[in-house]
Amino acid sequence: MKHLTLILSTALLLAASCTSQKKLAYLNNLPEPKGEESFNMSIPDYKIQPRDILYISVKAMAPDGSIKDFLSSGSNNGMYLTQGDAGGAFMGYNVSPDGYITLVPIGQIKVSGLTLEETRKKLQELTEKVFLNSTVECKLLSFKFTVIGEVKSPGAYINYNNYLTVIEAIGRAGGVGDLGNRNRILVVRPIDKGTKTYRINLQDKNILTSEAYFLLPNDVVIVEPVRQKIFNMNVPTISFVISTFTATITMTLLLINYLK
Repeated sequence: MKHLTLILSTALLLAASCTSQKKLAYLNNLPEPKGEESFNMSIPDYKIQPRDILYISVKAMAPDGSIKDFLSSGSNNGMYLTQGDAGGAFMGYNVSPDGYITLVPIGQIKVSGLTLEETRKKLQELTEKVFLNSTVECKLLSFKFTVIGEVKSPGAYINYNNYLTVIEAIGRAGGVGDLGNRNRILVVRPIDKGTKTYRINLQDKNILTSEAYFLLPNDVVIVEPVRQKIFNMNVPTISFVISTFTATITMTLLLINYLK
């Protein structure tokens, strides 16, 4: 009986630890490689907020005919130096608590409440009054996001692009771990009057049309564990209970046989 109990326990442990290939795949219900399917993605327009940090460049033709960035060498209030993904340095401009940035050739400009594209167009109109044939570029440097839970490298990260998908964010964190639940990802998003949450499934193609597919600054992505992890954590306790139970039954049977 002791051997039978041990065999059954081992079989249960092996069955609980089995993971199918389908559970480890991303977007596993997409069409076959030769098939085609399109998805309408909703890219959110982030509104600039006070204390954000913007990268702004104004390139125009200098009198000698060369193209020059007229903001790279000038002094500016609230300038911030940061290091990009590719190792390049970016000059950032702090948005004041009142929602303004200060550019030396132009002055103070109200940018809070505007999208990045609206800010770029506004700066383009203003710089054209100062520089001929100018080109303005605007990016968000304070795009911070956090990935925690069952990923290989949990932590807070900085995104230097204007857009970021939840799949890219999880990829930055090393991908979902072996004990991560790919069909129960939680995205926590701070909003003006509280917090909004989304449940997404990395194995379902419908994630491509989800409102949470494109992340916003300060979003938190939480990868929950599968039930198997909880079971694995309880294996020592389960093994101890089974061993104790088996020893008790064995001892009882021995006593019964002895008394007989």
